[in-house]
Formats: sequence, C-alpha cells, structure tokens
Amino acid sequence: MILLQAFLNSVKLPTKQAIFKLNRIGMDITVLYMSILVLLVSIPSLTDRLTATGGASADMPLILLLVYFVIFYYLPLITVVFLLLSLVAYIGTGMSRLMKRKIRFPILWKMSAYTTTIPFLLYTVIALSFKVDVMYLWLFLISSLFFIIKIITVYPKRKSRK
Repeated sequence: MILLQAFLNSVKLPTKQAIFKLNRIGMDITVLYMSILVLLVSIPSLTDRLTATGGASADMPLILLLVYFVIFYYLPLITVVFLLLSLVAYIGTGMSRLMKRKIRFPILWKMSAYTTTIPFLLYTVIALSFKVDVMYLWLFLISSLFFIIKIITVYPKRKSRK
C-alpha cells in the first residue's frame, strides 16, 4: 500500500503536498521502490535476451539466463542508478546552500529517487515498443536536476544568524 502511495505521489512531483508526503516515507521503502523501478526498466533488455535467436543467450537454459541477467545487468544498473541519485542529491545540496534553504542530503536523495519515476516508466514503455539504447537513461539526470531545483524552492529559507 505504501509503495502505491509513493508511486502516486512521485507522479505528482513537484507539488508541495506530494513533496511532504514523500518526505515522510522511510528510506527503506524508497530503496525498495527504486529497486522495483529499476527492475521495470530492465524488462525491455530481459525480453531482448529471452527472444534472441542467436548468440550466447540463445543457447543458455532459462534459469542460467535469468541468473546471468541479474548478476551482469540488473546489479550493475542499480549500482549506477544509486550512484547517480547520490550525485544528483549532492548537486542539490550545493544548490540548496546557494538558495539558503533548509534541506539536507538524505531528503534530496529520497526526492531525487522519486523524480525518476516518470522518466524510467517512459523509457520502459518506449523501449518495449521500439529499439532504444540504454544510454537514453542518462536523460533522467537532467529531469531529476530540474525537479530537484523545483523541490528545493518549496522548502523554507534558513534563518539568518547574527
């Protein structure tokens, strides 16, 4: 149920209400949500490997192909996605300091994770319909940075210390 709420609110980003509802969701749920989202992004590549008529993947038994896919495609992809989310959150931390807003790295990481929902789902739908290079997943970085800037502006400014 909470994953469904996270999904619905992530689609509504960058509205103020969605931001604060997502902020209340725990980091464990966010990591699980991202793992499921990256699994959905992996589906087009998995179907390509399952339907391949030539090459090494065509000769492998199904279970071995699935293990191979998880180890050599899904795990590296999720690692790269988590590192890029950290980079986006780190850049957002710098922007929040420049904008003098009260928002920290863990919140920005969580928000950047939820901003990837629409780009990842769009990629999955398009990749299932057409042949699309995985490099287009890098476009989520640009959209996440845009959303992070919008999210930072929702948070209140820091009080001046005298």
